Amino acid sequence: MSKTASAFSAGRPSARRNKAATLASLADDGGTKRVNFELSVDQHTKLKIYAAKQGKTIKELLTEYVASLPE
Repeated sequence: MSKTASAFSAGRPSARRNKAATLASLADDGGTKRVNFELSVDQHTKLKIYAAKQGKTIKELLTEYVASLPE
């Protein structure tokens, strides 16, 4: 059986780039970055309820928290 070429490929797009991080590559380019992490169902529920009580979305809550961190 032969494999046919596909326009799609598996894997993370970032894995195709140069993997060596430099200070220049870590510098803020003024754009945005996506943050993705795991929470347990209980933690997510707790966070969602807290955000709702504050009248904010989880994104708004976490963005404000990160902005308040010291440099």
